[in-house]
Amino acid sequence: MNQKYNVYLVSDSTGETLDRIFLSLKSQFSNFQYEKKEFAFVRTEQQIDKIIKECNNLENSLILYTIVETKLAKYISKQSINNNVPCFGVLGNLILSFSKLLNQKAIHKPSAQHVLDDDYYRRIEAIQFTMSHDDGKKIDDINDADVILLGVSRTSKTPTSIYLANRGFKTINIPLILDQKIPDSLKLNNKACIVGLVADPDRLADIRRNRVAIMRDHKLKEYTDLEFIRKEINDSKNLFKKNNWPIIDVTRRSVEETAASILKIIEIKKHK
Repeated sequence: MNQKYNVYLVSDSTGETLDRIFLSLKSQFSNFQYEKKEFAFVRTEQQIDKIIKECNNLENSLILYTIVETKLAKYISKQSINNNVPCFGVLGNLILSFSKLLNQKAIHKPSAQHVLDDDYYRRIEAIQFTMSHDDGKKIDDINDADVILLGVSRTSKTPTSIYLANRGFKTINIPLILDQKIPDSLKLNNKACIVGLVADPDRLADIRRNRVAIMRDHKLKEYTDLEFIRKEINDSKNLFKKNNWPIIDVTRRSVEETAASILKIIEIKKHK
């Protein structure tokens, strides 16, 4: 029987970086059973003492941390060793190696990545733009978009749009509904990266059936009909091919993977 670990994620900032690193780390171990506890904005020795004390009260505890302030990073490492708690600094060695490579001292400032600079405000603007243009709500300023996503219902248009917005890209997503025509301005748009999203009809039918069950609306028979969905997908593929728009099959892709493919398309488009 596999042991269950108590994983403590300790950060001197929001913990977002550490959480993503742990997500990547745990995905490499199929039988890793754990209970996760997250501690954000840890800036004092007293906070660390409290975490170490909690670790001592539980079996199989381990700590992963991103603390950039040198003194505090040394403290959590020392206290962990003294209390026999496995402890791993995620950024420490990387910052040190990078400092040597660049031949300059690191500032060791917590939350330095969250500075309110132009890039931050660009992301906020992109998020606001994307939310107000979700599901084809607003298309009169379509030429202001960086990315335009097209696809039939339940092809992950909205979550992919939000992810791209968080990366600073103003994104519009437009659903393809029955014989409804797409905006003429879309065919003339050379600025935005226009991408078509498709999915396996069988998988899409399952997703839609679950959606209808939650909504408790059993009148949507055509919406979940497999033959109808196959026609929808084929029609959308034909539309995308006719306009030379890249197509991404989202069936076995996470939102992050779909977004990564779109970012690659944007990069290629930029260098054409």
